[in-house]
Amino acid sequence: MKKKFAALLLTSVFYFACCISANAQLTTTPNGGNKKAFIGERIGLTDVAFNYDRPGVKGREGKIWGGLIPVGYSDQGFGNTKQAPWRAGANENTTIEFSTDVKIEGQELSRGKYGFFIAYDPGECTLIFSKNATSWGSFYYDPKEDALRVKVKPLAADKSVEWLKYEFTHQTENSAVVELQWEKLIIPFRIETDLDKIQLETFRKELRTDKGFTWESWQQAAQWCVQKNTNLDEALLWADSATSVNFAGDQSFAAWSTKAQVLDKLGRGAEADEIMKKAMPYGNEFDLHSYARELLAQKKNQQAFAVYKMNYDRHPNEFRTNMGMARGYSAIGNYKKALEYALKAQPQATDPANKANVEKIIKTLQDGKDINS
Repeated sequence: MKKKFAALLLTSVFYFACCISANAQLTTTPNGGNKKAFIGERIGLTDVAFNYDRPGVKGREGKIWGGLIPVGYSDQGFGNTKQAPWRAGANENTTIEFSTDVKIEGQELSRGKYGFFIAYDPGECTLIFSKNATSWGSFYYDPKEDALRVKVKPLAADKSVEWLKYEFTHQTENSAVVELQWEKLIIPFRIETDLDKIQLETFRKELRTDKGFTWESWQQAAQWCVQKNTNLDEALLWADSATSVNFAGDQSFAAWSTKAQVLDKLGRGAEADEIMKKAMPYGNEFDLHSYARELLAQKKNQQAFAVYKMNYDRHPNEFRTNMGMARGYSAIGNYKKALEYALKAQPQATDPANKANVEKIIKTLQDGKDINS
């Protein structure tokens, strides 16, 4: 009985050891001395992340492209495919992940994580985004799992890059070019996002969370729509929320003025003017001065003068309100009165830029010209 128990114990220990050996290897540096790398960037509101291993040239100049990296597809002698693209790196397959839908070279690709492969050709490379992001390398590549293929032209680099790397270049508000750089070659591709669509989706989502408990969030979303001149009907609903007592924005100049701007964009100017009359009591010195400047830009000179006058009556003989009265009187053609207020503002200018601007304004008014032109 004891011998049977000992034999069973020995068998169990051997089995356990085999499991440990197969499944719990110690962590070491990547095979072949390649470097493991992670790179990411936010394009607009979209997070893009690469995970890859960086092979080195290691003295193989002129033998990388078309040699180590074959042209087109190849039989790697392992796995179940005879037509394998390059894994776009070393060791494990390269992956790329997008937090939102994107466009790659103008073609749509859904959000998600993809295996990234390249069929190299000196004239035109094929970039492959595979739904299979978990296999090792491209040994088991299956074209049926392709989510997207695009073709790009490789570019000659002006200097050699020893360790393969990916870089984000040519960034704009909603796009960037990703460049694979290795040895003396660059393989670029453009990523674009529908930033306006994503921004609106983000607003809608966040306004339903704790971020939507304050008037500032509703006003911010509505103001963004004004600036982009888009989604104005929904922006008006957001502005209604911003100015409601429920969100404590019913006495906010910013909330009411944003609502007025939405109405104006919608072609409802008369309503916008009435809203601004309601907003006036809630505006501070800076708010009213800025609003008057907006009216001047719209050539609404009499309305601008009235706002400047209201601001001056509330905050008399201050630099900003004296300058406001100078602009207001100048806008209605009374340069003599405008000069009086500009001269009052002159000693109140505290920094060199303001002083220089006031001196220029005084000279313009003395010459009998409008300072708002």
